[in-house]
Amino acid sequence: MSKNNNEKWWKKAVVYQIYPKSFQDSDGDGIGDLQGIIKRLDYLETLGINAIWLSPVFKSPQADNGYDISDYRDIDPTFGSLDDMEELINEAKKHKIRIMMDLVLNHSSNEHRWFKEAKKSKDNPYHDYYIWRDGEEGMPPSDMKAVFGGSAWEYVPEIGQYYFHQFLPEQPDLNWENPKVRSAIYDMILWWMDKGVGGFRMDVIDQIAKEPDKRITINGPRLQEYFKELSKETFQKGDLITVGEAWGADTERAKLYSNPDGSEFSMVFQFEHIGLDQKEGGEKWDLAPLPFKKLKKIMAHWQNELYNCGWNSLFWDNHDLPRIVSRWGNDREYRVESAKMLAILLHGMQGTPYIYQGEELGMTNVQYDIEDYKDCEIINMYHERLEKGYSKDEIMKSIYAKGRDNARTPMQWDDTENAGFTTGTPWIKVNDNYDKINARSQVDDPDSIFSCYRKLVQLRKDYPVFVDGKFTLLLEDDENIFAYSRKNEEKTMIVVCNFFDKEIPMPLAKECGDMEVLISNYKDTSDMSVLRPYEARMYIRTE
Repeated sequence: MSKNNNEKWWKKAVVYQIYPKSFQDSDGDGIGDLQGIIKRLDYLETLGINAIWLSPVFKSPQADNGYDISDYRDIDPTFGSLDDMEELINEAKKHKIRIMMDLVLNHSSNEHRWFKEAKKSKDNPYHDYYIWRDGEEGMPPSDMKAVFGGSAWEYVPEIGQYYFHQFLPEQPDLNWENPKVRSAIYDMILWWMDKGVGGFRMDVIDQIAKEPDKRITINGPRLQEYFKELSKETFQKGDLITVGEAWGADTERAKLYSNPDGSEFSMVFQFEHIGLDQKEGGEKWDLAPLPFKKLKKIMAHWQNELYNCGWNSLFWDNHDLPRIVSRWGNDREYRVESAKMLAILLHGMQGTPYIYQGEELGMTNVQYDIEDYKDCEIINMYHERLEKGYSKDEIMKSIYAKGRDNARTPMQWDDTENAGFTTGTPWIKVNDNYDKINARSQVDDPDSIFSCYRKLVQLRKDYPVFVDGKFTLLLEDDENIFAYSRKNEEKTMIVVCNFFDKEIPMPLAKECGDMEVLISNYKDTSDMSVLRPYEARMYIRTE
């Protein structure tokens, strides 16, 4: 890896994801907004993060939580105005923080001006901005299904054609084969770059090269061509962080997408580790124990395969996933220890870490009555499984474990009413434990989860081995310990994590005996012979 490439700012960076609806409400309507984010920039600067990934705030009818954009150059009034967005970009810069926008380029909203024009007639100049096929009502062009259920084809009687949508009918897919579509998208991205945006996260980006007639929806034949053109026409004209959401990516594809020559993206989000705790062949609701050794193998595979020829994104949580301390940690007796362990384990790896709002506090999953959930996926699944004969207890157990609303409860700022999130009625219930788990109680506590994350963010800036060290998985067959080393010419780092709740012997005592403890999740680290429940230690030695 060239020295020049290692100096890319985003290789030392840590990104913080904000789900704006749940972060901070500034006007008492119960919904988070851009002014609320501005109000909390001091907090984020204290944490030390370098960029905010902002979940969608574009103008949208909100059929799919803002992932249905009706105007790419405006802000949804729910969150504020374009002036507020410009203020956020500029204020964040004063805190040395860049703003990453969440772009949806695979599809638009059916309320977008382009689509309103497109469905007027086959001769309309915007008609070919979308994917149309002739057909008769009730006889779609194929039996392809949409991700959210039902047919992937929607009939428009006025013109006697079907349009293609991989997600909701309100999200018609854009036709990337049309150069005018691509040009309009590039102009829009450059417009945001001119406003000072520091990067982009691109939703389901590996689906833009679809060929519905061949039943290809992901990794289409022209995907690389589109990625390279997109990057050349936009991203390469600035110093940006770009990450593509790529559910269909394996390591070979990820090497292309994150090529160090900068011809495509900085990195991708891949999800191979995310589906490990579901039954083989089942849905995410079909729960299974985490296969720990397989987790180690997958994480190591991505670390090793992308070394010197690509770049990883590192994450446990996001707006679609349950809270990691409840999922693979212990959110009861060892909440603090296991939250820190999971942080130390992830942040020692090569790649750009992403912290999801509240993760740095050890926020936990919730257990609501079904009436208190807001996510359409949860509600639909609940009714579908009841009809299939599942018991209510069984269904609720799945929701408690995997429901997306676990990540969307309001940020817990303090122990005042509504956790300091709003003076009004929150759009979704606050987690009951906000009086014990909140930012105010942790920011100045040197032993808090927040302080652990803060230190990890700083260590990445201070030690080049975090960026360029070669990863080696240690104790591959150990049933309890996730351990690895990172090594460059100057330093050797060893990370040792007890992933479970029992005390075990420390098998690497000899290897770590002459090393300095960089960070740990227990105060006293003098006893090298054992690892306490969820104990994590990060050692370093100068070569």
